[in-house]
Amino acid sequence: MSDLVSRIVVAVPLGAAAIYSAWHGGWLLVALASVAALIALHEFYAMVRELRPLVPAGFAAVVAGLVAVHQGGVAWAAGPLVGMLVIVFWMSAVAEVRQPAVVQFAATVFGAVWIGLGFVFMVAVRDLPGEQGLGKWLLLAVLLGVWASDVAAFTIGRLFGRRLLAAEISPAKTVEGFLAGLVAGTATVFITLYREPDGLPLSTLHALEFGVAIALAAPIGDLLESYLKRDMGVKDTGSILGGHGGMLDRVDALLLAAPAAYFLALAIGRA
Repeated sequence: MSDLVSRIVVAVPLGAAAIYSAWHGGWLLVALASVAALIALHEFYAMVRELRPLVPAGFAAVVAGLVAVHQGGVAWAAGPLVGMLVIVFWMSAVAEVRQPAVVQFAATVFGAVWIGLGFVFMVAVRDLPGEQGLGKWLLLAVLLGVWASDVAAFTIGRLFGRRLLAAEISPAKTVEGFLAGLVAGTATVFITLYREPDGLPLSTLHALEFGVAIALAAPIGDLLESYLKRDMGVKDTGSILGGHGGMLDRVDALLLAAPAAYFLALAIGRA
């Protein structure tokens, strides 16, 4: 099976599951987000295993954060993160394998905050208040916009890329690919949100603002993960998704795009 075919075989069912759960929301989305978040966090902790992260504390904080945001809103998601600090302190103090506490704390908490909050804001976007269904359309826009940006950046970068975007971080990413992804991501988000939701639609300007915010945040999230992988000397965070690499390799852009969408909704008074 060719690499392209294997990528399609993996991408189609995963994409369908993501869209279905985004459309229906509720505990189905929380469950799927929890599974994906735990896999991604496991991959991160495996990547930084030499720093001795306290894995159970991070896992517990992420799942608790997803449940908390769905039950009580974004403010409650901070509670599990605070609780994680107590658990990390206790686990570090009683651990037999000694590691500088600051390093161990930092590796554990960074992974849980980066990955956990990324998924927390996906749920928060879907749970945006109001009977008109903005959250549903906005989360779909995040997913579709990130995917469109990624495909366009990869394709145009491969075909026409000449100038490197960030050679020290990711030598495969080009300025041409970045610009193509920015245009494709912005257009996809705009088309998805234009005149949605029924009854209380976003203005044309706000739909465009969401497009730009999501399309800009996505490649930054991708570069952030690439920077960490290069620092740790790994190509992919895992192999669970075949040609796509690990779960973290697939969701990295979403981890910043979802918060960008949520805070823009907050800024325009729709959250």
